[in-house]
Amino acid sequence: MGKSADLKTTLKTTCFERAIFLSWYCSKADCTFCYMSTQKERINELKSPRMARRSFASIFAEAIISKACGWQIEFISGGYDSFSREELLFIIKTIHEITGKKQWLNIGSLDEDELEMFKPHIEGVIGTLECANPGLRKKFCPSKPMSEVNAMFSACDKLGLKKGVTLIIGLGETLDDFEALKKFIADNMIARITFYSLNPQKGTPFKFSPPIDYYEKWIALTRKEFPGLWITAGAWHDKTAYYSRLLKAGANNITKFPVLKLFGSKKAREVEEEARVADRSFIGTLTKLPKVDWDKEADKLTLDEDLKNKIKTKVSSYINKMKKLNLN
Repeated sequence: MGKSADLKTTLKTTCFERAIFLSWYCSKADCTFCYMSTQKERINELKSPRMARRSFASIFAEAIISKACGWQIEFISGGYDSFSREELLFIIKTIHEITGKKQWLNIGSLDEDELEMFKPHIEGVIGTLECANPGLRKKFCPSKPMSEVNAMFSACDKLGLKKGVTLIIGLGETLDDFEALKKFIADNMIARITFYSLNPQKGTPFKFSPPIDYYEKWIALTRKEFPGLWITAGAWHDKTAYYSRLLKAGANNITKFPVLKLFGSKKAREVEEEARVADRSFIGTLTKLPKVDWDKEADKLTLDEDLKNKIKTKVSSYINKMKKLNLN
């Protein structure tokens, strides 16, 4: 878990981490807190997962922009059964090529064969812990048994891959459940954890987000017990004031801000200011477009010309949208 990490150094800087989302399709779609659970009927009506997934060009364009702006790729994320193994390998391999970094995967429970296939291009995988209370987790994630996560983690140990988890605060757990989280992290040698504050989705049984003091307490307790653990913490755009508190509590980086929609906006400036309030130097930018030859970035890739041209079109579309709110 990197216990030798120099926290005085690592917690002087911070940056924005962006998950690259692959698809709105999930073959399970029954986690009760998830937006996809409200779309179960529509998902069942889809003739093919292809109807709800992003194009390769869109995914790779986002990776190119993320690298140029200094955003870390938090992980590659998507619902179950959105892409074939071969398609996933192509996506993971290409994002590795774009960023120059091996990636983390958060695409459900993977078997040993899949992990071995992806291993040259990944640093580790994310298990969907989701809730610190085991009983509540079983209730809220009926189709994602912990036995599948544990089997994936065992395969990671065999293959030398790192392990991480995501955790949502505000699902009905209490601080008494921290001991269960502590044991899970220690027993599984977890290298990183992403915390989210529950953002209730219309159509789910959840109505309220947890208060910030409760949310930051979970991060502070985790940091105290695991000084070398990598902690990423998320807050939505209506809660930008959370970021400084989450960083002060011990988070390394921040996530969840919808930067492609709000790049250069007042909200984006607030996020960067929150880093300064927390006495962190902010790496990268949410407000200033870098001077980049975007077409050249696409041309560097070992892809066919047709896909490169599609990527250029997508990059141009994203950049034009970002410019509309850019202050420069």
